Amino acid sequence: MNIWNTTSDFILLGLFNHTGAHLFLFVMVLIIAFTSLVDNALMIFLIHQDARLHTPMYFLLSQLSLMDMMDVCTVVPKMAADYLTGKKTISLAGCGLQIFFFLTLGAGECFLLAAMSYDRYVAVCHPLRYPILMSWQLCLRMTMGSWFLGAADGLMQAAATLSFPFCDAHEIDHFFCEAPTLLRLACADTVVFEYVMYICCVLMLLVPFSLILISYSLILAAVLQMRSREARKKAFATCSSHLCVVGLLYGAAISIYMKPKSYRSANYDKIVSVFYTIFTPVLNPIIYSLRNSDVKGALRKCLSQCAILSHD
Repeated sequence: MNIWNTTSDFILLGLFNHTGAHLFLFVMVLIIAFTSLVDNALMIFLIHQDARLHTPMYFLLSQLSLMDMMDVCTVVPKMAADYLTGKKTISLAGCGLQIFFFLTLGAGECFLLAAMSYDRYVAVCHPLRYPILMSWQLCLRMTMGSWFLGAADGLMQAAATLSFPFCDAHEIDHFFCEAPTLLRLACADTVVFEYVMYICCVLMLLVPFSLILISYSLILAAVLQMRSREARKKAFATCSSHLCVVGLLYGAAISIYMKPKSYRSANYDKIVSVFYTIFTPVLNPIIYSLRNSDVKGALRKCLSQCAILSHD
């Protein structure tokens, strides 16, 4: 197979065709993406405006919302434009930017979720020492570390992926540029890079995931010792909902980046990618924040102030 001219563009085959059923699914995806942007923007606004939410926990939640918003904006606008206009091309630079931002936000969110689980562990298991064990200085360091490690992973994988020569079959059977999918077009041996990417995934996925499991295991052990049945029930409900979101994000990411490509199909990759690029960002603010009594109080306060201003 001939080596493709890298000055040309890739072609994204997309997620939907133009049948009635797929048009309905496309509209549903847009609604979910828009809901995700509104929910996460609302979370950031409430946390910024309400002084009661100026704590490390809510600061971490605001960073999670920011990452989710950027994640949706990295993937959905291009996908929607391609579907509506029929122009499905993307330049090599555009593809590299998508890979970089997507991996930066994905890996950053993995580490941020680990930081959030530590925050919850300290709050439940060591409440009296919380100001010391979860200081603002530590919170900012963990946040900056999450962004930095995510950006390092994104930059390394984007640069390495685009360094390969690509074959003349330059159609990407996906709805955005993702490193594992792009490697299928490479006209060179990618085995070494795939091993390196596997090691990166162990560090970026399994290490934070292990820390999350340890934190929540310690939280559950502390919850079981609580005398109040109502407190145990509330803690179990909170932990289970958090772990569901973590399981959805990590399970999808691990199946894409750590499962051998011989065991995956293009349709499998697209379906799994939808979960952690579109559905997870809309679940995070609901699970982590909007069910929270403090956030509900801040929302009611904001609505009441808006009502007063509208009457003046």
